[in-house]
Amino acid sequence: MSNESISIKDNSNIQRLDWIDQVKGFTIFLVVYGHNFPICEKYIYSFHMPLFIMIAGFFHPVISTFDSIKKRFQSIIIPYFIWSFCLYLFWFFLSRNYGDSAKLNLSTVKNFIGVFYAQGDREYMDWCIPVWFLPAIFCTFLLFHFIKKIKNTTLLSIVLMIVPLIGFAYIRMFNFILPWSINIAMVALIFYSFGFYLFEKISKVSKKNAIIILIFMGLYNLLFYNYNIKIDMYRAHYGNELYFIFNGISGSLFVLFFFKTFPVFKFLELIGKFSLTILAIQLVVMTFIKFVLMILFHQTEFHFTELERFFYSILQILLMIPGFFFINKYIPILNGGYKKI
Repeated sequence: MSNESISIKDNSNIQRLDWIDQVKGFTIFLVVYGHNFPICEKYIYSFHMPLFIMIAGFFHPVISTFDSIKKRFQSIIIPYFIWSFCLYLFWFFLSRNYGDSAKLNLSTVKNFIGVFYAQGDREYMDWCIPVWFLPAIFCTFLLFHFIKKIKNTTLLSIVLMIVPLIGFAYIRMFNFILPWSINIAMVALIFYSFGFYLFEKISKVSKKNAIIILIFMGLYNLLFYNYNIKIDMYRAHYGNELYFIFNGISGSLFVLFFFKTFPVFKFLELIGKFSLTILAIQLVVMTFIKFVLMILFHQTEFHFTELERFFYSILQILLMIPGFFFINKYIPILNGGYKKI
């Protein structure tokens, strides 16, 4: 049976669709590249986090039970805390004494609190801001888990619309992000539920129609992303909420239909399976690259050209590959709890 013919009634089958791993691989590359401040940063940020959230929605179980919550906790939150403590210790004993961290003279206590609060910018998460996403997506999972238990379809639809509106309203009224980004998780429900309810339809779209859709969605996103501010979901910076939603969905659908139509980027499958690991150690690897540049070329200030930003983003991924295989074989809990290759 081909991958494309699989029914997605049981969402566990999604892991057998190679193009989904390719999408995950491409998206995590965009995360790494975006953190190197490329010229196309605003374009990337218009959809890369909505796309990650949408993919998470693909994997939400059709019948969600307490056991589902337990498994999701084991695959997201346990790795989050293991990585966070390790990264905090690395920061405490080494990295906080160099570069921008040394200039900022950040509080070690606040950064330790940040491990549990999972929010707060460099003041609380200088050790690794990108892992904020893990508790946030777990909260999104929990919200959808309980909302989905509403039996009345009309009421379910209303609640799925109201909760994101509360998330939008909250940040307008209070300039304070809740622990584990709960208010951001409310907004993320838009993309999470979109992914859950429409994945089977997306997977069944013919190649001809997929090409038409990806062209239309790609053009829409390219034409309209610049009408909004630079999106930053971590800080709950959405700008115009409608532009945020439509640009997030259109950019995500462009990428999804592209890889569904052209699933030939096999290398992306590998890095897609280790997106959690990449999220956790990407900045450590970039620190290592800068350290090597400092030793070899006595470089102390780093003002990379656009080509260098792209090159070092690829290099970051390549340097992590040995770690993928080591983690997969010996400590898979760090990548979600089970072996993936």
